[in-house]
Amino acid sequence: MLARLIAERLHERWSQPVIVENRLGASGNVGAAAIATAPPDGYRLLMGAIGTNAVNASLFANMPYNIETDFAPVTQVARLPMVLAIHPALPVANVAELIALAKEKPGALNHGSAGKGASQHLACLLFESMTGTKFQQVFYRGAAAMLPDLLTGRIQLSFGDMASLLPSIKEGALKPLAVTTKARSPLLPNVPSISESGVAGFDASAWYGVFAPAKTSPDIVRQLNNGIITALKTPDMLQRLETLGAESVGSSPEEFAAFVKSEIARWGPIVKAAGVTAE
Repeated sequence: MLARLIAERLHERWSQPVIVENRLGASGNVGAAAIATAPPDGYRLLMGAIGTNAVNASLFANMPYNIETDFAPVTQVARLPMVLAIHPALPVANVAELIALAKEKPGALNHGSAGKGASQHLACLLFESMTGTKFQQVFYRGAAAMLPDLLTGRIQLSFGDMASLLPSIKEGALKPLAVTTKARSPLLPNVPSISESGVAGFDASAWYGVFAPAKTSPDIVRQLNNGIITALKTPDMLQRLETLGAESVGSSPEEFAAFVKSEIARWGPIVKAAGVTAE
């Protein structure tokens, strides 16, 4: 969705068709590998994410590309804060009570996510490592497939993305305990952050950014960066991102490269310590 929004605006800006091609498989590795081996001419780009460009190297024994050397970071497009939401039948009122219940019954509570290494799964792993808790991980083929089980109580909680869970939260079908970023979300101003709920320093969010193949010239990278950032700053784009629960970023290539490096270093040890691997 983010790729299509940006493609529309780049088409308007450059009067050139910008085609979005979905290449599914291996948690995004199939699509990312296609760009890693593409000519570095600026005409083929990747809408990468926390999985394809940070975490997958720790999940997969054999990667079809090198996360750190096969791409030229262009810009971080957006980050998506998440919300820790529970089924209303779960007898907890806040994060502290959830931690207490999880410690009382290790592995008894089911946590749903969009798959191994997905942002929801990573947030839960971080939560476990910082609180000494343990949840039973239940993986789905995307957030949409997970939601019905959360609404019926087959799973008790999820660190879900705002766009997926907010409608059910507003209807009272799900109960929000906290947001995953250090600051509160304007979409849920009365819901505290996990950090202010007793897990100091907790901060997790999904993110997306544009990458070109490695060896793309700095001039081309700068042109792409300028065009995408200009698109991100338009009022209608900011409004669309807000409806998706996303926050516009728009960083320089150097800033994005440093951010990706820090994400690789941050999440790799957490995934490996949890013993998580992709089939």
